[in-house]
Amino acid sequence: MVKRGFPESFIAAEKVEDEGELTVSEIIAIAWDDNTSFDEIKAQSGLAEKDIIKIMRTHMQPSSFRLWRKRVTGRTSKHSVKATKD
Repeated sequence: MVKRGFPESFIAAEKVEDEGELTVSEIIAIAWDDNTSFDEIKAQSGLAEKDIIKIMRTHMQPSSFRLWRKRVTGRTSKHSVKATKD
């Protein structure tokens, strides 16, 4: 088995302190997950569904945003409160 490692010229990035807030990239990743509802995202980040949609719209390519919106619209796993009220 060959042991892989970093090249000798590798320079490690500086360690960044976590401020406890979700980054835009993390919010997008969570929103893409089909099993995470908007309510769970709000509990983690404090962002409402409309805020998440706004983030997704401004930080994604238009075609990717449209694909995501098509997937989550009407999906019961993304709208757990709406699903339980019916």
